[in-house]
Amino acid sequence: MGKLTPTVKYIIIINVVLWLATIVFFNANILDLNDILAFHYPGSPLYQPWQFLTHMFMHASIGGGGIVIYHILFNMLGVWMFGSPLETLWGRNKFIFFYISSGLGAVLVQLGFYYFEFQSGMEVMLDSGLSSSDVYEIMVRNIDQISGLSPELIASAKSMQSIYLGSMLGASGALYGILVAFAFTYPNAELMMIFLPIPIKAKYFVPLLFLGDLFFGFSNNSSGVAHFAHVGGAITGFVMMWYWKKKSV
Repeated sequence: MGKLTPTVKYIIIINVVLWLATIVFFNANILDLNDILAFHYPGSPLYQPWQFLTHMFMHASIGGGGIVIYHILFNMLGVWMFGSPLETLWGRNKFIFFYISSGLGAVLVQLGFYYFEFQSGMEVMLDSGLSSSDVYEIMVRNIDQISGLSPELIASAKSMQSIYLGSMLGASGALYGILVAFAFTYPNAELMMIFLPIPIKAKYFVPLLFLGDLFFGFSNNSSGVAHFAHVGGAITGFVMMWYWKKKSV
């Protein structure tokens, strides 16, 4: 790891402070910061426009009856390892612009995927004779307690509800943009996956990660990972690096 650069340091501090605050407020029954700052599907009762920005500074805090640390730990390690060399090379303003842009690209791509999934389910529900107001009423109810729905409609409703009432949070999308930029800038730097301790050059390592997320995104796995956000962050980072290289920015 290289030195911790100023902007990267502040990004890590903000993420850690919000992570700790989420835990403290939740355990004290004050409020759930995720309801306010994590990204929620537009139209959801919890959606707010500022969540496009704030979601990338939030991380999973509570889960399985305990505190979740791996989410923020891996993301912040990645921001430190790959972001600091880029900030040193680019300077503060360019790095901030790149980081935020990658995070926004990530949420927009994931939102596009969610929108497609939600509208596909909506078509199934409308074709059954339900009105759109009926569907949105179902979205905020316990679906297992609603009578008169066929197994197909129950499956569609639950899939839609997971999007409508779910949330997206984390710096992973911005980090994937940073990873792409790092591979562009230092293509022959050797990196290792935790589960595969073999040195791999960055120019091969990052595309492998990208293809993995693309595969798992389309496989409709239920891990809770927003794979298309990773894809969106990587694509946004790639487009910016390609443009800057072409224009020699």
